[in-house]
Amino acid sequence: MTSKVTSPRQPAAGISLSVPESWWEFDVRPEGREATIRTLVDERVRATPELEPYRADLTAMLRKMAKDAQESGAIYLGCMAENFDGVPLTATVTVSVVGAKNQQGVALSTDPRVIAESLSTVTPRREGDAWRKVTTVDIPEVGTAARTFGVEDVPVEQGDSRTLRMVMTQTYIPVPGTTDQIVLVSGASPVLDLAEAFHDIFDAVTSTFRFV
Repeated sequence: MTSKVTSPRQPAAGISLSVPESWWEFDVRPEGREATIRTLVDERVRATPELEPYRADLTAMLRKMAKDAQESGAIYLGCMAENFDGVPLTATVTVSVVGAKNQQGVALSTDPRVIAESLSTVTPRREGDAWRKVTTVDIPEVGTAARTFGVEDVPVEQGDSRTLRMVMTQTYIPVPGTTDQIVLVSGASPVLDLAEAFHDIFDAVTSTFRFV
């Protein structure tokens, strides 16, 4: 894991995160993402000419991923888009800075153990149902963070009642020097058959998170 990105868009510190070399990572802001996507696709096609027939598909997929990430409030997006024996494998990791307040605006604790206690588990009633587990993890040089992981039904988009079942790992990291901000690192993939593998990938990527 080598590619790194930093962002100063939080008051206490910037952030650093590493993703595998084969992943795509870029600016999710509307004013910068089109040029970035074009450049990334051009570079990838030059390096792997057999991708040329899929240029338009790759561009459209990356554009949608970036748009969804930006609309969700993310400040960073890393995504995997690969094809193994004709089977598309996709996944995203986003980083967002969220306020530690409830819907009524009341301040909530940023203590990872308190956050974990406030998160709910989902127990499947039968095989194939959605599920979610809650735990805490230790991130090197960062400390303890709350985490949920599982296979969850998430909204297709804001205002849409439809859902899409996804492999999900979400890690809640307190921002140092503040009492009201949390960094949320979210990993998601629609490839349910590889849920365990993607949970491991998301854990590995999140373990590289640092404040800088």
